[in-house]
Amino acid sequence: MGLLNLSMWNDGAIMMVRTQISLENELQRRARQRASESGVSFAEYVRRLVARDLTRPEMQADVTRVFDLGFSGASDVARNKDSMLAEAFGASSPKKRRK
Repeated sequence: MGLLNLSMWNDGAIMMVRTQISLENELQRRARQRASESGVSFAEYVRRLVARDLTRPEMQADVTRVFDLGFSGASDVARNKDSMLAEAFGASSPKKRRK
């Protein structure tokens, strides 16, 4: 269990829990540099990143984005899907040669 600290935030006390993370050397170096450039501690930089990620609204997938992506060459997938799948799978499998 982590160490507990009390901090003042927006005129109210909140509990802070100490957390340990592991980062690759280069990633930690760059994060520390970014924190320094922002004028905050490394810990504050990480807290802000986590808070921003958790308060960001979840992205909803827009299913309409997959339609009208290209020209089908006037093929009718609904009518020809079975033959198109058979052709696609047949083309990707290694063909046996007869001698």
